[in-house]
Amino acid sequence: MSKFWSPIVATLKPYVAGEQPRIQNLTKLNTNENPYGPSPKAIAAMQAAVANSLKLYPDPSALALRQSIARFYGVDADEVFVGNGSDEVLAHAFVALLKHDKPLAYPDITYSFYPTYCRLFGIESVEIPLKDDFTIDLADYERPCGAIIIPNPNAPTGIGLPLSAIERLVAEHPDQPVVVDEAYIDFGGESAIPLTRKYDNLLVVHTLSKSRSLAGLRVGYAIGQRPLIDALERVKDSFNSYPLDRVAQAGAAAAIDDREWFDETRGKVIETRERVTGALRQRGFEVLPSQANFVFARHPGHSGETLAKGLRDRAVLVRHFAKPRISDFLRITIGTAEECDRLIAAIEEIV
Repeated sequence: MSKFWSPIVATLKPYVAGEQPRIQNLTKLNTNENPYGPSPKAIAAMQAAVANSLKLYPDPSALALRQSIARFYGVDADEVFVGNGSDEVLAHAFVALLKHDKPLAYPDITYSFYPTYCRLFGIESVEIPLKDDFTIDLADYERPCGAIIIPNPNAPTGIGLPLSAIERLVAEHPDQPVVVDEAYIDFGGESAIPLTRKYDNLLVVHTLSKSRSLAGLRVGYAIGQRPLIDALERVKDSFNSYPLDRVAQAGAAAAIDDREWFDETRGKVIETRERVTGALRQRGFEVLPSQANFVFARHPGHSGETLAKGLRDRAVLVRHFAKPRISDFLRITIGTAEECDRLIAAIEEIV
């Protein structure tokens, strides 16, 4: 601590990102990165941006990128907001839409940035427990609240809700903003973006880090009706008018436009996920049903901590959360077929 700190700093419990270690011959399955790399068209667009335009400031409105996103989803560009990764988009949403007199509601086992943002921005919140099978029970959200945020599919469980359930949640809270964080929706879920045309209280947040293999570029976006987007823009322009540089805008737009690469690579991830799920279950693991690019699994004969350490000793890195109810689970990113073969081989040595 320092006498120069602002009072809030001492009270913060920062979000802990996934480890990015330097281990030789590492099979890295801990941070839900896409193993197949970005679209070649995105790489070409970024190279052109580097060569031609870095002496100039980027477009603060990122119009070309917003237009690409709008075309992909069949919405208007004015209904799209972009930011420096979905984490920044979410941060702006917490400030602009989720801070009210009544508490913000979200699941107790979920993306751990949510409670971090609540502490940082002074947002009262209530955590709604998942059911014993780790699913979200929407009946538990039928309570007074100021706003709601849920990931769909949820993280770290990977379990998704059907679109009909999301619509019911949004329709039952017409006076509260509802944010649906769809970081993993492209790996098996049905996006709620079409519902934004019907519901003025719905904001849907996406990232290019997962299904478009651009985790290192840091681009996220949100889609909703214009008044919600206007609120996000007001916060963004009070913080940083240029959150996305020219390289990021060019690469992200090209990635969105390359539907063929998007469909091919996410299809590979889904296929490998099903194979990994079957292989883990054959070896005695309980694996929650996943619609994400990871699986959440535990073994009745080994603690999560022991398994994570045993895998690390064999140069396979997965994510372990030392938290109540999930401390025996491992979150395992779906890598290439070869990486997942190494995972299974290492597990066989342990169990």
